[in-house]
Amino acid sequence: MARPIRVEYANAVYHVTARGNERKAIFRDDADRVRFLETVEEAVERFGVVIHAHCLMPNHYHLLVQTPRANLSAAAGWLQTTYSVRFNRRHRRSGHLFQGRFKAHLVEKDAYARQLIKYLHLNPVRPKNKRQPIPPDVKGELKRYWWSSHRAYAGFDKETPAWVSWTG
Repeated sequence: MARPIRVEYANAVYHVTARGNERKAIFRDDADRVRFLETVEEAVERFGVVIHAHCLMPNHYHLLVQTPRANLSAAAGWLQTTYSVRFNRRHRRSGHLFQGRFKAHLVEKDAYARQLIKYLHLNPVRPKNKRQPIPPDVKGELKRYWWSSHRAYAGFDKETPAWVSWTG
C-alpha cells in the first residue's frame, strides 16, 4: 500500500521528528550534532522554512518548522537525505540512518505551539517513564544542554543562530 500524500499548507507550523533506524544513534558525537545543525541552516536558506525551536537527542531530533512556501516534504526530505549522506561518509558506513520518513504533525501557532516548545526543550531531562514528573533539580542540567534552542529562549546565549526564529 502506498503511503499517503502529505497535505501541505503555506505558513503552516509542524512538529517534525525522526528517529534513528532501529532506534540507533543519529549523532555519535558533537561533530555530528554541529553538522546536523549546519544542514538545518542550509535547509532554511534553500527552502525558506522557518525554524522556531529544535532539540537534538542521541537517536532522534525535533524541529518546530513553519513553511511559508508549503514545501515541508521537500525541505525535510532534503534535510534527512543530505545529513544521512554526510553522516555515512564521515563514519564510513552505508544504509539507512533514519527509521522511515519523518513524522510531521500540524500545530496551531499559538497556545499549542508554546506548549510544544516547552515539551521539546524539556526532552533532554525528561524521565524515561513519561508519566513521571520532571525532577525539579534538573534545571542546571537543562541549562548546560547545548543541543536545543532552549538556551536561546532562556536568554543564556548571547548569540543565537540566525536561522532560529523566535520572539523572546
